[in-house]
Amino acid sequence: MSRSRVGIVVIGRNEGERLGRCLRSSIGHASTVVYVDSGSVDGSPRLARELGVDVVQLDMSRPFTAARARNAGCRRLFKLDRDVEFVQFLDGDCELQGDWIGAAEKFMRRHPRLAVVCGRTRERHPDRSVFNQLCDWEWDTPVGEATSCGGNAMMRISAFRAMRGFRETLIAGEEPELCVRLRKAGWRIHRLDAEMVLHDAAMTRLAQWWRRTVRSGHAYAEGAWLHGAPPMRHWVRETWRALAFGIVVPVAVLLAALLVEPLALLLLAIYPLQIARLALRLGSWRRAFFLVLARFPECWGVITFHARRLRGAGSVLIEYK
Repeated sequence: MSRSRVGIVVIGRNEGERLGRCLRSSIGHASTVVYVDSGSVDGSPRLARELGVDVVQLDMSRPFTAARARNAGCRRLFKLDRDVEFVQFLDGDCELQGDWIGAAEKFMRRHPRLAVVCGRTRERHPDRSVFNQLCDWEWDTPVGEATSCGGNAMMRISAFRAMRGFRETLIAGEEPELCVRLRKAGWRIHRLDAEMVLHDAAMTRLAQWWRRTVRSGHAYAEGAWLHGAPPMRHWVRETWRALAFGIVVPVAVLLAALLVEPLALLLLAIYPLQIARLALRLGSWRRAFFLVLARFPECWGVITFHARRLRGAGSVLIEYK
């Protein structure tokens, strides 16, 4: 099996040594490696060039998004290698693992209706903070047929081009949105039981986790706005769940306590009860606590998206690093 048909597109912004690890792990595993930089000020483009990687620096006059960066990387990849059949997308804070490229390409060739294949993403330092550990849990998704992928995945070029790539205006959730369009067109997504990348979230503060979770809520709302109609119902449940637990329940209980009966405040016990239910199912009180707490920043993300939409304002990148 020749690897000359696989290209790698790496995107990043001020990733420093993490980018160095990412690029070094990529070189030699694909015919062409392209790095797309979104306005770094830490010398990332120079580092990539020193490693012999082709560099695209995005025009700073337009808003940066990961979707825009990946599309730009693919355009450069197509120019450099017109025979490329598959593209492996990597975030600059990730390190490619083992023979992932070979295993993913082999699986894609065996299944011609597969548009996307992904593997296991692990957090590099899950023990450094609860927030890193939450990321590691989040990425432990079921093996087999999937509905979407994350930012690190291998895609079939023909399917990617048929969809005209990622929707560049999305500030988050661009990969699941593309997967919705791919599935509508009859393509499939699959997760292999194979190590794909090590990710370095570098989240050590509650404020970082909070902003990242606000971004998730924003993605839920925009995804539901775009593809919430049947049969996909993309992220409709997640959006309503965030609104219900993040604002509807607490406001309704407080109004009932003020206007009807103070004992109505006891209804707020729904939150610790939900934590207990999740803890029993997941086997972790810590994970359960943060899953319930997440409904509040997710709710704020939903509200932020619709507030900006109603004002006709564009979305603004939500960064947590």
